[in-house]
Amino acid sequence: MKILVTGATGHLGSLVVEALLQTVSAGDLAVSVRNPEKAEALRAQGVDVRHGDFDQPETLEKAFAGVDRLLLISTDGDNETRIRQHQAAVHAAKKTSVGFIAYTSVVNAEKNTLSLAEVHRATEQAIRESGIPYSFLRNNWYLENEAGSVQAATQGAPWVHATNASQVGWATRSDYAHAAAAVLTGEGHENSVYELSGKLRTQAELAAIVGEVLGQDINVQNVDDAAYADIMKGAGLPDFVVSMLVDMQSAIREGALAVESDTLETLLGRSAQPLSEGVKAIVGK
Repeated sequence: MKILVTGATGHLGSLVVEALLQTVSAGDLAVSVRNPEKAEALRAQGVDVRHGDFDQPETLEKAFAGVDRLLLISTDGDNETRIRQHQAAVHAAKKTSVGFIAYTSVVNAEKNTLSLAEVHRATEQAIRESGIPYSFLRNNWYLENEAGSVQAATQGAPWVHATNASQVGWATRSDYAHAAAAVLTGEGHENSVYELSGKLRTQAELAAIVGEVLGQDINVQNVDDAAYADIMKGAGLPDFVVSMLVDMQSAIREGALAVESDTLETLLGRSAQPLSEGVKAIVGK
């Protein structure tokens, strides 16, 4: 059985490959990357490194040839670009008779009010319409998404957010990667939808965990959207990024990530990694 992971040199993809290599021989594993030179270390381990560029659909057809199970990791970019790229990947998978697609989506994709959820709704629909058996890995928020706030806290900065007491199901990127690997190597996951979340916590609760790791009190500031935007602009972020972050905070405030589920731990076959360990990794402890 040949398993292929897209975006295998990225943050999530590299962790999925690492997890797969714990149970799958390198000869049964392939990766699709835009720049094969960045995957030389994988090639040296015996992994089949293939060139696949989401903006060059013909390369995806070559990359997906002979693949039984595909992990499609969502790409980066604006919504229009990502939807186009994902649809090209699904088309290539169908054309090359890929047997199964696992796709990294977002929690509660059908109704999620995050702007990025549009990408995941469109991609899930394209996969369903392809007729290829699938598993939608609807990931909640990566703890690593908060790395900027964690690093700022090490310098004594306040923990600023605009989400009130809304909850988020943070988990480490490593845990999401291991869950994906479990689906790719396991049985009985055809046409499944998995809501994957860690324990629900507020920003204040996460900040308290960070404070325990750092051994310091963190000043948590819950502000309105206008104040949040001003703070982000003051940090030097460009206007389009600030707008995106404000929209994200607003959606989270309305409960976009307050999705409770124990499915992540079920797929892992163990407890989720404590967030404190993830925080230690972010700060290098």
